[in-house]
Amino acid sequence: MLLLENAIIHPMRASSNTNEDTFTGSILAKDGKIMEVSSQLTLPDSADCERIDVNHQHVYPGFIEAHCHMGITEEKKGKEGDDCNEMVHPITPMLRAIDAINTMDAAFHDAVRAGITAAMIGPGSANVVGGQFAVVKTSGRRVDDLIVKTPAAMKVAFGENPKTNYDNIGISPVTRMGVAGLLRQELTKACQYYKKRGQVEPDFHYEAWVPVLEKKIPLKAHVHRVDDIFTAIRIAKEFDLCMTLDHCSEGHLIAEELAAEGFPAIVGPDLASRNKIEVQNMAFKTAGVLAKAGVLVAITTDHPVSLIQSLPLCAGLSVKAGLPMQEGLRAITINAARICGVADRMGSIEAGKDADFAIFDGNPMEVFTNTLLTVIDGKIVYRNENTKTLLANKMRVQ
Repeated sequence: MLLLENAIIHPMRASSNTNEDTFTGSILAKDGKIMEVSSQLTLPDSADCERIDVNHQHVYPGFIEAHCHMGITEEKKGKEGDDCNEMVHPITPMLRAIDAINTMDAAFHDAVRAGITAAMIGPGSANVVGGQFAVVKTSGRRVDDLIVKTPAAMKVAFGENPKTNYDNIGISPVTRMGVAGLLRQELTKACQYYKKRGQVEPDFHYEAWVPVLEKKIPLKAHVHRVDDIFTAIRIAKEFDLCMTLDHCSEGHLIAEELAAEGFPAIVGPDLASRNKIEVQNMAFKTAGVLAKAGVLVAITTDHPVSLIQSLPLCAGLSVKAGLPMQEGLRAITINAARICGVADRMGSIEAGKDADFAIFDGNPMEVFTNTLLTVIDGKIVYRNENTKTLLANKMRVQ
């Protein structure tokens, strides 16, 4: 068991949009789950438990990166470590992120040091259909042991990336019409297969679409420009599918329309450069404009486009640009969990959820705030080696 005492707890529950739920209390974890969260929780001294007096430091749910390529596009490995895009055919739904995630990528440790305890990881945007994303924990050696949900989404891409990648080799798509046409054709065939499923031989290619067609997982749509966003929505509605709008760089230009459509947005990586035509209107204000219009918003680094450890900073920069403070925190906790389909297990500090949380000596969206401890499944996976120096013994371990 693990007991955190005298903590300033930020629960980030889905049922609350205010900071009024923050309170000083204790968190008890056992067998990887949160057993109890209370302002008056006590255990007998004889209890078999690691007790940490947090001494009024801040405890948040473990942060969640809602869209990245960590461990698939590895740092410092070049082509040998890049498994992000299978650019031999534009339609590859059968690819699975878990078959390419290298947990030894240094980015995993950087994530843990930043208080990030889970990440949605998957293929890139070179293909019209890239394959299946997975939500995994960020500490461990074997990816099979880290899986929270797989498949968690089906990657589809609109705009520059798929149309320019295939133009070089002379096959479709070379236009936005081609991208949309190929996706419609693929979804039509997938629907036809689904109707005959059980009466025909299983098809490995189209079996990958089953959880999408059953609305168990969403399309994860790479969209930047306004026209691409609306094309993605048009196709999702045509086939009656769930979908997330990933990047959504021009979302602030059509915020009211997006709120009316009801699809959530994963905004970013706004810390990156505007290195493509379709991201010329990219700005940190997008998340705030969308959230205020009523869109459910998460923040992404799109690692390695911007570094995974910058996730709290990206949320903070969005707050600086107009996103309400509490929504900035929710964008990397409970909102991200809801959008990724894992809010039953993570995203907030509540009894019954995974014991994933991090302790900070201030607001984690501020650049000088230190991560003191990161806990995943009730186990301390990161302890700041300079804690005593930084805090002058403010946190005591018994």
